Parts: sequence; structure tokens; C-alpha cells
Amino acid sequence: MSRYTASRNKLARQIGEDLSLKTNALKVGKRVNIRPGQHGAKRRRKLSDFGTQLREKQKIRYIYGITEKQLRKLYEQAASSQLATGSTLISLLERRLDNVVFRLGWAPTRAAARQLVSHHHVLLNGKHHNVSSYLVQTNDTFVLGTTASKIPAIKDMLESDAVQPEWLEKKQVAAKVTRLPVRSDVVEPVAEQLVVEYYSR
Repeated sequence: MSRYTASRNKLARQIGEDLSLKTNALKVGKRVNIRPGQHGAKRRRKLSDFGTQLREKQKIRYIYGITEKQLRKLYEQAASSQLATGSTLISLLERRLDNVVFRLGWAPTRAAARQLVSHHHVLLNGKHHNVSSYLVQTNDTFVLGTTASKIPAIKDMLESDAVQPEWLEKKQVAAKVTRLPVRSDVVEPVAEQLVVEYYSR
């Protein structure tokens, strides 16, 4: 799978918001309102309706760290559901295994969480699992490996008081999905309806 390896600060500056892609929020905040590139400091032009929809779609992609192909696939899955497409899309994104590891407070960023999963540091239902795009189900259980829990950055995360989502139940290095996430569980300021409008053009 393709992977973005360039500066994540540039992505935040492109959108004009702190997308929690880096752990140093203070450093991001200093330049988040300056667009990347030679003319980034100049005033931004007003976006068209299409531009607004595109920016929101890119924003969701950057936040969850997924490719265009993955987001479109999730949109098509959400569109085929009988529930509201936008809310279903957000629920599907939240159910990704790398996002779950991040929400549990086992990693400082989703990129770090994805690395934990791909390196077999997370046991899913008692078995090693390295597919970060796996969509978790109710009653799925997770255990963080002993090796991972000794990594200094991860150890600090385990000792911190991270806010735990209501749809997840955690006891230190073990966790369980008690129910599927809903729109109200998401704290990031995303406008999923604009993404729906973008793909339904």
C-alpha cells in the first residue's frame, strides 16, 4: 500500500488546521495558518463549493491516514447502507484497527498506531494481527504485546490519563469493543456531509 512519507506539518498547513498528525501541537500551531510553498504566506483566495468539499475530503484522509482508494471504498460501503451515509462513513473510519489502537491511548498518533499493528504488537481476539484497515466488530478484544509496552513512548502513553471513548472498554494493555461507534463519539471537527456531496457529484 502507498504510504505518505513527507512532512505531516505540510498537510496540516494545507488544510489550515491542526490535524493531530504530530505530537508537538505547539510547533504545528506556529505555522498552521501559513500554507506550504513559496507563496504560502499570501492571503488565501475564497474557496468554491467544490473546493470546500475537496478540502474536507482531504482533511478526513489526512486525519485517518488513508489513501483515496480506501476512502472511496468506505464511502461506497456507507452509501449502500440504509443508515445516513455520512454518519456511517465516520463510523467505518473509527472502526479501523489502527484508529482503535490510537483511541485506546496506546499510541501518540494514528501513524504510530499503524506501525504497532503492522509490526504484530497488537493481538486481536488472541491472535497476532497486522492489517491496520481491519474493521473491528462488537466484542472484539485487543491486547498490547509485552515488547510494545516497554517502548518508552508507548510506556508514557500507558501511564497518562488519555480520554477513553465510550464504545471501548480498556484495562491497561487489554481492551474490548462494547458497541460500534456513532457520530457523537468523534471529537474531530469534520463535516462528513461535504464528503458525501463530493463523492455524489
